[in-house]
Amino acid sequence: MKAIEQNLIPHQQWRDTAEHFTHQVRSWTDPYRQRKGAGAKHPVHDFLFSYYSYSMGRLETWHPGLNGGNVLEAPAAGQFSSKYYREINGGVFLDPTLMPEKRIPRLRWIQKLLEATQGRTANFSCFGLHEWAMVYQEGDVRHRESAPLRLSQEETNNVLKSRTVRCSHYDAYRFFSSSAHGMNKLRPDNDNRYEYEQPGCLHTNMDLYKWCYKAMPWISSELLWQCFLLAKDVRELDMRASPYDLTEYNLSPVKIETKQGREEYEKIQRDLSVRADPIRETLIDKLDEVLNIAAGLD
Repeated sequence: MKAIEQNLIPHQQWRDTAEHFTHQVRSWTDPYRQRKGAGAKHPVHDFLFSYYSYSMGRLETWHPGLNGGNVLEAPAAGQFSSKYYREINGGVFLDPTLMPEKRIPRLRWIQKLLEATQGRTANFSCFGLHEWAMVYQEGDVRHRESAPLRLSQEETNNVLKSRTVRCSHYDAYRFFSSSAHGMNKLRPDNDNRYEYEQPGCLHTNMDLYKWCYKAMPWISSELLWQCFLLAKDVRELDMRASPYDLTEYNLSPVKIETKQGREEYEKIQRDLSVRADPIRETLIDKLDEVLNIAAGLD
């Protein structure tokens, strides 16, 4: 407890940090609220709020994370749930020993998946073909209302047939059209994710946001925001390399049907993987710290 007492964050300091954080987040959540209210859709950015289940209100709410046992100086009581925070000496601190026991194995599963992913060699030769496989032979053209295909259906089919499909991500593979499922060289499912997920995969790196928010509030909001911004940039490449025409949204295509387009895709994919590696490593370390305390091992 002494270590906690030594790390008191003054009230105005943490309030300023929290307000700045919320302001940053609302630059993304407010436009989505406006689009939703107007019945408008953005085929790229809406994904961050529709596919991922973390509510906008939770995303906007700042948490300090464990961070060595920070204590937020009062007045803080009542602003942070007693489910996760304890009061102490005029402030509150995040206490992992309050974690529900059933959450410990769930978060351990996430940690082990992240470790397995981090230890695997990255693959940079998929060229985003999962999006093409989803619309192969008139599969589920999910964005038909907001973005047309930029090639004809026949041309789109031919792009997929001309390449080797090696999608390693379960949540991408399960949305393949029925005609495209058999074209994938791999068979990822929810039970073998440890064996397949790898650090070059766009969806694996985008999912760092999901794994981080599932560990909230034990992880800091700053790390969560890093994951969100990475997911946003990954999503943009994901869709720029897709069969959809996104020029209306000021997103130029990465034409993976050409050699030049594949080279462009791989370069950006590698850059995103470099960004993701330290984020994943930090999340692994933070989960280990939190879970060890929660399980009484530290």
